[in-house]
Amino acid sequence: MTPTQTYYQRLAETMIKKMEKRGFEAYYCSDRKEAVEKALSLMPEGSSIAWGGSMTLEETGLHAALSASDYQLIDRDKAANAEEKKALQRQAFCADFYLMSSNAITKDGILVNVDGNGNRVAALAWGPDHVLILAGMNKVEPNLEAAIARVHHTAAPANTIRLGLCTPCSQTGVCGDCLGPDCICSQTVITRFNRNKGRIKIILIGEHLGY
Repeated sequence: MTPTQTYYQRLAETMIKKMEKRGFEAYYCSDRKEAVEKALSLMPEGSSIAWGGSMTLEETGLHAALSASDYQLIDRDKAANAEEKKALQRQAFCADFYLMSSNAITKDGILVNVDGNGNRVAALAWGPDHVLILAGMNKVEPNLEAAIARVHHTAAPANTIRLGLCTPCSQTGVCGDCLGPDCICSQTVITRFNRNKGRIKIILIGEHLGY
């Protein structure tokens, strides 16, 4: 292993112990292939599955793996119109599994997520029977302040560019603390403890994934 891979593994082992104290079920996978295999092993075939917007899920190949398996997929991207998309987003709250990444995770095991419409963070907080989070170790920050800063100064600018939104950060690369109609930093959810033990499952991946 390279020094970075060894660092990721050792840090993840430390984080997993702290996450378990917070009521999370956590795992470490060295790469995206192993992470997809682990994710599929946690979701029995026939389960209903929905997901929030996530480059990590795309980059790992999990979406493709799900399509090739026997799952009931609630795919909002296949909606014919805005009304149908909204209905599918509501249906996601009744899914057996909701898949997402996390915008940032502290070394102490706290999840930080910032959303535009709020459907993703709402599903994380309440609704689906299980939430499965896949996150590259590049999302890990030393503390809560740094984790929130990561979202505004790293994840948000990249995501607004990807989505073709007109925000200060998409034009300058710098957070403008905007209040415009394209703002994707509307809802901030900090998940420091999971009361329903085992509901939130986290797979830390030893790669740079997502924004």
